[in-house]
Amino acid sequence: MSEAWTRKEGKNPDGGLNEKGRASYKGGTLKPPVSAKAAKKSPEKAARRDSFCKRMMGMKKKLTSAKTANDPNSRINKALRKWDC
Repeated sequence: MSEAWTRKEGKNPDGGLNEKGRASYKGGTLKPPVSAKAAKKSPEKAARRDSFCKRMMGMKKKLTSAKTANDPNSRINKALRKWDC
C-alpha cells in the first residue's frame, strides 16, 4: 500500500496534510502549516509562510485549469486558505 500522504487518510479535509500524512512522507520532516497569526510571532515562520504563498500562487496560475482555480474545494485552494494566503 502507498504512503498515507498520497491517500485520503493522510490529507486534512480543510487543506494540506494531517499529522499522519506528514509523518508518512519519506523526503524529510514536514512541518505543519503556518497561519498569519503564527507568522507574527516568529520571523522564521513568517518567511516560510511568505515563501509558500508565493510559490503556491504561482503554481495555481500556471498549473491549474480555470475550473480548478475557481473551485473552493480544490486541494490547492484549501491549502492556500489553511496558510492564510
